Amino acid sequence: MFRLKNLLIGKPLHNSLLVHEKLTKIKALAVYSSDALSSVAYATEEILWVLAPLGAFALSFSLSIAGAILLLLVTLILSYRKTIFAYPSGGGAYIVAKDNLGQIPGLVAGSSLVIDYILTVAVSIASGVAAITSAIPSLLPHTIALCLLSVLVLMIVNLRGIKEAASIFTLPTYIFIFSLLTLIVIGIYKRTLGLPIPLAPLNPILGSAPQSYITLWILAKAFSSGCTALTGVEAISNGVPNFKEPRSRNAARTLVVMGIIIVFLFGGATFLAQTLHVTPNTSETVISQIARILTGRGWFYYLLQASTAAILILAANTSYNDFPLVFSLIAKDGYVPRQFSARGDKLVFSNGIVALSTLSAVLLVIFHGDTHALIPLYAIGVFLSFTLSQVGMVVHWYKSKEDGWRSNIMVNGLGAALSGVALAVIATTKFVHGAWLVIFLIPLFVLTLLKIHKHYKDIAKKLRVDNNHAFEHPEHIKVIVPIATFTKVVANTIEYATSISDDVTAVHIVLDDEKAEKLKARWEIYYSGITLVMVCSPYRSLIAPLLDFLDEVEKSTKPHELIMILIPEFITHKWWQYFLHNQSGLILKSVLFFNKSYVIASVPYHLSEPPKKEKDNCNVAK
Repeated sequence: MFRLKNLLIGKPLHNSLLVHEKLTKIKALAVYSSDALSSVAYATEEILWVLAPLGAFALSFSLSIAGAILLLLVTLILSYRKTIFAYPSGGGAYIVAKDNLGQIPGLVAGSSLVIDYILTVAVSIASGVAAITSAIPSLLPHTIALCLLSVLVLMIVNLRGIKEAASIFTLPTYIFIFSLLTLIVIGIYKRTLGLPIPLAPLNPILGSAPQSYITLWILAKAFSSGCTALTGVEAISNGVPNFKEPRSRNAARTLVVMGIIIVFLFGGATFLAQTLHVTPNTSETVISQIARILTGRGWFYYLLQASTAAILILAANTSYNDFPLVFSLIAKDGYVPRQFSARGDKLVFSNGIVALSTLSAVLLVIFHGDTHALIPLYAIGVFLSFTLSQVGMVVHWYKSKEDGWRSNIMVNGLGAALSGVALAVIATTKFVHGAWLVIFLIPLFVLTLLKIHKHYKDIAKKLRVDNNHAFEHPEHIKVIVPIATFTKVVANTIEYATSISDDVTAVHIVLDDEKAEKLKARWEIYYSGITLVMVCSPYRSLIAPLLDFLDEVEKSTKPHELIMILIPEFITHKWWQYFLHNQSGLILKSVLFFNKSYVIASVPYHLSEPPKKEKDNCNVAK
């Protein structure tokens, strides 16, 4: 088992190596920007899905809508840059909202981030697989299998450590940036020089609604769909601790570079889609259509499609870096199980990585790996966390009165206002298309976190030792040993039982009369001084008669007496051999564990390794 684990994720790293797991700006851009950069691959398409059914006049608004989204992007970049310097410990919206707005807003922001990261993995992988099936249509029936395989690969790579994952994912990210920028330059070059460019074929989805039908509501729907281009903007502020020192400055510079790249990629892709009259369809992505029209199906087309598929799948890697970190902060505060705050063998939060993979895989199966079915669920959590984070920063600057606090309030206040408006638009326009599910899940998740926190507080209170506490010492220990047959395992347990108490009783549940008589005869030979109780089980049940016997023992127990149940168990030499034997001891422990009247313990007997045959080294006469 350990060999397989070491093969998949490598050998454990020493705590002292944590400092060497930090990321440079080049690697951090690939790791933390992949989500935001990948949104470019489908954000334009989501705008067009809203506008195309209304006709060519509606499509003319796509560039204006993209401009409004990019204005919001610039505002958020400036706002989160302030957050990075104010909160270099990471955690983003969760920490900012908790510290400045209180417990509930903090938990709402944290819940939004958690749900957003799960959806990011699902949407990114579904989009990446869609890019693959666009280039190779024969793979379309295997969409779900490809999605689950991608989740598995990402999980294993991230379990190997953040630095190793960054090294693997850096090249595909920069290939995508280079290839899409090249495509945009080719398109603008041909357009500027008036070179012949074949237009996209007429798409049946293209409608012919009158101009008067283009209402503010329609434009708002297109804007809310295109806002998926902004997902992942907060990732760098959440992962500041993973940057090399000076971490705040490096993270801020990486954030600005990411913003500049998104402006060029998203703006350029939308411009080309409008110029070439590209409209969306279910069999080929918009980026694929643009590349095919401008360059044909040559090597560059397949490079772009491969890099697009890679960046879309790797966009999920942003969640694999941020989700475990944010979840660990929530765990340290006692709102989710404590084990999520512990680092694994490779100095990453392994439990968070596994949890993220499992939940994302479930979503992909439920929604059949369909990007368009997942997108409506996507942006609510993102913009809710944006808004709470920016409002929290406004409160932070107002309280701290640091140098430049007034200008900082203006920047974060503008970010809060714009993201709040976007949140309202998205929640309204996407509500009936699935956003209601996220709006319902966030309060439910917050209530769950509060319940967990209350449990931890109650447990801590009950377990706290103070000077007035008096420990009760048992005056007598009554030991019960359930036995099935007479073996070395049983003898080992009986010897241990007699070393801790003079009151030892063995109990055998009679399932076979002949075997019971043989056991009784051998018992008289070896342990005649220890009581052996035979309990009949006419319905061949093992647990129920034993529980009835223990109930009778408990009734006869005096105050300050302790009932200890010792369960004989043997440990096989090979781990897989354990599953060849019945697990009656494990079942019995599971049943008795929650009864506060008993102390349950296993007494293991380790079977020795069979002796190896000696090789015959004698020389054979020839």
